[in-house]
Amino acid sequence: MAGAAEDGFLPHPQARLFGPDGQKVALPQLQAANRPAVLPDRPALPALLAAFGQSFRIGAPEAPAPVTGFETLTSGSTGTPRRIARSFASWQAGFAVNAALFGTGTGARVGVIGRLSQSLALHGAVEALALGAELHLLDCLRPDRQRAELARRGVTLLWAAPAQLHLLTEAPGPDLPALRWLLCGGAKLDSALRARVARLAPHAALREFFGAAETSFITLADAETPPETVGRPYPGVEIRLCDMSGQPANEGRVQVRSPYLFNGYASDPGSARWLAGAGGWLDLPEIARWEGANLRLLGRRDRMFTVAGQNLYPEAQESFALGLPGVARFALLPRPDGLRGQRPEAVVMGDATCAAVILQALRAEFGATLAPRCLHWRADWPLLPSGKTDLAALMRGLE
Repeated sequence: MAGAAEDGFLPHPQARLFGPDGQKVALPQLQAANRPAVLPDRPALPALLAAFGQSFRIGAPEAPAPVTGFETLTSGSTGTPRRIARSFASWQAGFAVNAALFGTGTGARVGVIGRLSQSLALHGAVEALALGAELHLLDCLRPDRQRAELARRGVTLLWAAPAQLHLLTEAPGPDLPALRWLLCGGAKLDSALRARVARLAPHAALREFFGAAETSFITLADAETPPETVGRPYPGVEIRLCDMSGQPANEGRVQVRSPYLFNGYASDPGSARWLAGAGGWLDLPEIARWEGANLRLLGRRDRMFTVAGQNLYPEAQESFALGLPGVARFALLPRPDGLRGQRPEAVVMGDATCAAVILQALRAEFGATLAPRCLHWRADWPLLPSGKTDLAALMRGLE
């Protein structure tokens, strides 16, 4: 099959590649000899050249090169990014599924606006070339230039994270009437962003993935998915929830088994043995609940904190707040409290004149104990290279 190999990804004979300047890149260059196996993610074109016909990694150029397979990076949202060791087959299996679901192969004009050190962007780029699509790499452009180029080039399928869609929809520029598929992962879209995306690309079908660098795709949400959930299992994925004792439950920690899982952390060879010893089930940091056939995420265990004996998952309030007037960005963080152990405080970017309305809405929805009593306003918003909020930087700002 074109695009498949045991020792590296291969470009499809019909694939075409265009850089940020709109110039076509000759695909035979992808198979040139003596290419470095590890490159920084910018500039994007030389980095992508490393991803075909050999073992490779994009990002973390100071670390040792992979010997077999390839490596991606975690987002680093809760610490230093980790190197993810993968087999080529773990992504090739997903290529075939997406080709059937979204037509990501020949005839598609695929846009990638994220950095190639992000696994979602890299997956979209490699998949497009492996399946014979026309790929447009637009990472290094400003959001307004990205928007203009997506429209000018008639891109029909776009890979993007919510943070990138925030910037794209806030930037001036033309609408994207040619866009037919918008594939989004990394976090759940809030209602306000979803509405802006619908105005930007009125003919695009939005599909949201829940997943991680370690797992690739886990669930898939479409237009019929209840908005508070992340959808049904992605084809080929098994999901089970376990309580604290490890017994199956309707609500609990998430475990996943699929052909798309990583081999282990590159800096910790023992992690691969652990995965195999667990019957192929990977334990995730998320807590979730089944609602019918759909999965509802309650939050991450590593972000949960306790307020007056009650467990608080910040993600629920953050998602709710992003739908309130005056809120452009929102994060809920724990602070020490002599009476309650910890108290929630919110960091916000937006219109500070809406503070009273925001606080009142949060108290009405989540109760006086778990809702923040004050808001800390910022004129800027720190982001990680993945586009996710830099929570450590926000915490340092509070301290």
